Amino acid sequence: MAKKRIGILTAGGDAPGLNAAIRGFGKAAIGKYGWTLLGFRDGMRGLAENRYVELDRSILSGILTTGGTMLGTSRDKVHRMMVDGERRDMIPTIVENYEEAKLDALVCLGGGGTAKNAHRLAEAGLNVVHLPKTIDNDILHTDSSFGFSTALEIATEAVDRLHSTAHSHHRIIIVELMGHRAGWLALGAGIAGGADVILIPEIPYHVESVIDMIKRRQARGSTFSVVAVAEGAMPIEEAQQLEYARSLVKDASSPEAKAIAKKSVKEIENAHRGTSLALAEKLEAGTGLEARVTILGHVQRGGTPNGADRLLATRLGVAGADAIHDGHFHVTVADRGEGTELVDLDETAGKVKYVPTDHEWIRAARDVGTAMGD
Repeated sequence: MAKKRIGILTAGGDAPGLNAAIRGFGKAAIGKYGWTLLGFRDGMRGLAENRYVELDRSILSGILTTGGTMLGTSRDKVHRMMVDGERRDMIPTIVENYEEAKLDALVCLGGGGTAKNAHRLAEAGLNVVHLPKTIDNDILHTDSSFGFSTALEIATEAVDRLHSTAHSHHRIIIVELMGHRAGWLALGAGIAGGADVILIPEIPYHVESVIDMIKRRQARGSTFSVVAVAEGAMPIEEAQQLEYARSLVKDASSPEAKAIAKKSVKEIENAHRGTSLALAEKLEAGTGLEARVTILGHVQRGGTPNGADRLLATRLGVAGADAIHDGHFHVTVADRGEGTELVDLDETAGKVKYVPTDHEWIRAARDVGTAMGD
């Protein structure tokens, strides 16, 4: 039997644990199954441009603890990739490169966008396995994705540190955390860091409710407040506008109408950027306290993965190799309970794991007196 040749790539935003997952899959692929492993550079773009390097034991050695991705990454969409100044469908080229490299399977490490790309490639006939990565923890049907645990620690430490500044200067400190569509990171860090207010995309907020909460704290003698905000959290008015615009996209009767509706959605989303600063101004005016904003940004993505992410990434990597060995493709390797589960890409690609508004974390936050802005 010919030795299997497997491709692997990382796509989307970088996250702690990517290298650990490459190592976990690679060591199982090479050591357990004796396969040849080809690492494609810079995500889907490297796959389209046929840029790869053979990964062996020596290359995989020492990467368990390093952040980022040794293979590089990009956010390209396989069916709309920018090439020579224009958008092109690169799926046929990728299929050719897959066949030219004599690949038996392709492993894609990434988040929701990567799952959609993997799904498109699977529909084109490629044997694809997806390993779930994202600091947002918003991939459906997996308990956790590698990158989230480390980002949660980083975000929690930031909230911890900002408490002392808020207390010392009698200020409102707003810390903006990642989470464009789902609020898992802001919610978790807000609870763990003892934020007084947590604002997430799933619960549109009333500025007046936040002001009232801070005033109640002032009445009890508290001269400061810490507000943890997911970047996608919105005031109720903006959220209603966005929901209506998205409904127009869903109900559009023609491609032209859908394009116009999508443009409206994008305009609302773009107008929302930077609203933590606007929120600070409103809270300052409404409470009389100085308000300051800290945006953590890409700090949340970087650095050494913690033990939990190294363990999860290794487990999922090994499970991915086992899936290929057993002939299972077109799947996401999900973290479920104390083990792993293979979930069809149809169930994960393009889907978002939102925070349920009755989730235990939200109930816990409310029960300890944390305001959610509603």
